[in-house]
Amino acid sequence: MSKKSSAFLMSVLALLMVNSGSVAHAMGPKHPKPELATVPFVDLNRYLGRWYEISSFPQKFAKGCTGTRATYTLNHDGSVAVLNECNLNSLDGKLKQAKGKAVVVDRESNSKLKVSFFWPFYGDYWIVDLGANYEYAVVGAPDRDYLWILSRTTSMNETTYNEILERLTAKGFDVSRLEKMVQP
Repeated sequence: MSKKSSAFLMSVLALLMVNSGSVAHAMGPKHPKPELATVPFVDLNRYLGRWYEISSFPQKFAKGCTGTRATYTLNHDGSVAVLNECNLNSLDGKLKQAKGKAVVVDRESNSKLKVSFFWPFYGDYWIVDLGANYEYAVVGAPDRDYLWILSRTTSMNETTYNEILERLTAKGFDVSRLEKMVQP
């Protein structure tokens, strides 16, 4: 191999190495987030029942929803039946329902679940904050692209809400993305 050919080959290899490193860097996380901490323990029997959405990150599947609420009941196999409901475009609008199933993936804490509305696809449902009396719950995903603040009532005390926002900010959520839900 001539000197010219060898130099050209080395240049091409160097360029490929630089570009592959750039591609790998570009594909990797720009700002990796620390692991999302969940609450230490959830008593599933206390968690069951009706929850009202106070605010959430907007999602396409919830477009036009008002008065959003979720009801959780225990199935015979230990999974949790999920019924999400909302009224479209107004509190008097047409009822929209979605039925799903949640399974606990961390039996030690019961705070990490997977939920599915379209089998076999499951999404993370992690309980990251919870009121001492189960009066509110905050559910998110480890990538922090999903977030719901839920309450047992259709409204939440502003002080409590702001304290939750502070804790969520410390956990790496962009709380500026939250949109409040219209409730009766």
